[in-house]
Amino acid sequence: MDFLIVAYDGTDMEAPSRRLKVREAHLQYARLMKEQGRLIEGGAILDEQGNMIGSTLLMRFDSRTALDQWLSQDPYKTGNVWVNIEIKPIRLVKF
Repeated sequence: MDFLIVAYDGTDMEAPSRRLKVREAHLQYARLMKEQGRLIEGGAILDEQGNMIGSTLLMRFDSRTALDQWLSQDPYKTGNVWVNIEIKPIRLVKF
């Protein structure tokens, strides 16, 4: 099952530094998910000034429960970077 995740960072003054602090760990975790076939694609959401304010991810898991388990371990989640997360099941079309 495929999922669209839209996760927004906190808006407090410390939010950018929290993101940068765990960014490399998040990217390493993302690389692992890519190798396992879980991460289809992903990237940062930017504001008008080009600052990272969130993330979008296309993920593939057997169930929502498996996705939730992955999410609970992502450094952006455990590091309190993502504070508003929307998850939608989707059906991708291959072109």
